[in-house]
Formats: sequence, structure tokens, C-alpha cells
Amino acid sequence: MGKGTVVLAYSGGLDTSICIPLLKEEYGYDRVVTVAADVGQRKEEIAIAEEKGKKFADKHYTLDLIDEFVDRCLMPSIKANGLYEGYPMGTSLARPVIAEAVVEIAKKEGATAVAHGCTGKGNDQLRFDVVFRAAGLDVIAPIRERNMTREWEISYAEEHGIPVPVDKEKPWSMDENLWSRSIEGGKLEDPAFHPPEEIYAWTVSPLKAPDEPLLLTITFEAGIPVALDGKRMKGADLISRVNQIAGSHGIGRNDMMENRVLGIKAREVYEHPAANVLMTAHADLERLVLTREEYAFKQGVDAKWAQLAYYGLIYEPLWDALNAFIDTTQKRVNGTVDLRLYKGSVTVLGRFSPDSFYSIDAASFDSTTIDQTDAIGFSMYYGLQARMVRKKLNK
Repeated sequence: MGKGTVVLAYSGGLDTSICIPLLKEEYGYDRVVTVAADVGQRKEEIAIAEEKGKKFADKHYTLDLIDEFVDRCLMPSIKANGLYEGYPMGTSLARPVIAEAVVEIAKKEGATAVAHGCTGKGNDQLRFDVVFRAAGLDVIAPIRERNMTREWEISYAEEHGIPVPVDKEKPWSMDENLWSRSIEGGKLEDPAFHPPEEIYAWTVSPLKAPDEPLLLTITFEAGIPVALDGKRMKGADLISRVNQIAGSHGIGRNDMMENRVLGIKAREVYEHPAANVLMTAHADLERLVLTREEYAFKQGVDAKWAQLAYYGLIYEPLWDALNAFIDTTQKRVNGTVDLRLYKGSVTVLGRFSPDSFYSIDAASFDSTTIDQTDAIGFSMYYGLQARMVRKKLNK
């Protein structure tokens, strides 16, 4: 007698595709139910996953999670300036939402186990596992548990008649959602290897970007982008449009060495045009409306938020506390930011907010609103302790 039903988080890629026969042949499950999540990747990618899931699995679900992904993950990430080691996170933000959807299908199908195609070297295994285990489900990860290589996987897929979008010459591993596209594996594992143009899908080379710059304006309300060039748009539509515009100007490429959760260094290549533009604009607007103390403290909060998001620890109580603080600061992050896009660069040209407390009278060298002589007394005490210590040391 078999083990019943297992639900597999399914992307249609190499790793998850070979998990379908493995879960039956090697793990003894009677039924494999696949779940593909639409989080804004290209429609053809979703179509391929759905076609393969229906063909090779016993049952398949395709779930539209785009709006949930935008509302629960991307907008909070913008408000938190969600950068991990300097780049806008994408894959890490989507995983918990996908995992929770898989859990719901597992409950619906009466499954006692869930599975994913993550390796034992990456971060995604942890992001999925923490959600799956919180739901009390057994976790199966064939790639990790059987210590598989990419080459072995490709051969296994060929033996089972499973089409995969990679070959042994170009074994790129790619992940895509509305916010980010990541590329790794193959020759990219050599930090000195120069990425070929063929791996990029969202961005043109800055060298081939238009010779004329493009100006655009982003409008924010409570830290959330709500309009492009004065036209109000739904979050997903705005991000998609900015992705197209910025990508055509060569914006949004990152090629970097990244520290994974396990401590392994990895070479990662990313495309995130809209993320670069929107987060540049948001961070600039914050500097206009937040007080010095708010801004300084929030930088530390943002860094911790990014770490928890990267680690997939959305059930950590601190996560809710950080979001509560961030939301409080965003009440005044309202206004517009004017930007110039040009050959891979995003430049802020100007910003306006009705909640700004910036005063031209106070800041201008030509204003007498503030009596400069008032600063003399402050200056007398400024750095007092340091001067006293320095004087004593120099005796």
C-alpha cells in the first residue's frame, strides 16, 4: 500500500519536474499533486508549468497569487527599503506566500506531506520548510535528500521523457516573479566568468540602451507607489509598466557575490528594473519627510526587516513588530519624485511632499529668519567632552 498523497510546490523547471516521478518511484506515494503559483512571472512560464503539471502529475493547480504577492510582500518591501546586501529582494519575498498556498492545497487534498525541489545548498529550502513545518506537515525534498547534481537531473529527466528548459551546455537555473528575475548555475558559478547577454530577459545592455534619457514621476501615498506620471494604477500594473520602461533603458542588473543563509557564498545575477526605480524614489522621499532620528533608527529597522525577509522568517514575532514601526513612519511618506532613466542609471531630479517640514527660510544662506548668532552658544559646547579628553591626552 502506498503512502497516499503528496503535494509538490511546482515551477515546471528541472528540479521540480523530476520530483514528480521520484516521489512515486523512490518515495512510494500514490498521488502527486502539483501546485504552480502565478506571482507575476511571464505567462508562457506559467502555461508551461500548467501543461507539464497536468501531463505528469495526478492533479494540478495553478493559483493566481499576484495581488496577494504585491500587497503582502512587495509594497511592504518598498516601505522597508528591502535590500539584502545591497540588492532588492525578489525570490525570498515570494516563497512564503507560495508555501502557504501549497499548505492550503495539502489540506484540501488530504495530504500528510508536502514537497519542494530545493537543493540543500540554497536558501529556498529554509523558506519553504519553515512554513510547511509550522503547518504540521512532513517535508520531502528529493534533490536535497539524494544529494543530486544538475547533470544527473538532466539525464534523469531525459530518461523519463520530461522536457526541461535547460541542457548540459547552458544549465542556467532561473526564478522569476513580478519583482525580480534571478539567474544562477552553470558557468556563472565561476565568479570570474562574464555573464553572456543571452541570460538576460528583462533588460537591454546599458551599452545598447537609448541615447535619449527618459523622465518619469512616481507618486507615493503612505509609502506606497500609486501613480506613474500622474496616472493612478493598480500596484501590479504599475510595477509591470515600470519594469518594461526601466528595462528598456538598461536599468536593474545586479551581478554580485551573495552570502546565503547557510554561510555559503554564491554568485547571483539579478534583473529588477522596477524595484531599482521605485525603491530609489521611495528612499529619496523618506529623506524629505522623516526626522533625523526617525530616519537613522529606521535604517537599522530596515536592515533587520530585510534579513528576516531573506531568511523567510515571516512567523518570527519581531517581523510583526518591525512592520508596525515601519507603517507608522510611512504615514507621512506622501508626494512625488521626479526621476531620469539613462543607460542603466536612475537619477532623482526633484521631489515634493505636502508633509515635508523642509524650510527654505531656515536652510537658505540668504535668509535672516534664523539669527546665525544663536548658534554661537551651541557651538561653545559642541564636542566638549572630546575636546576635554584630547586636551588631557596632550599634556
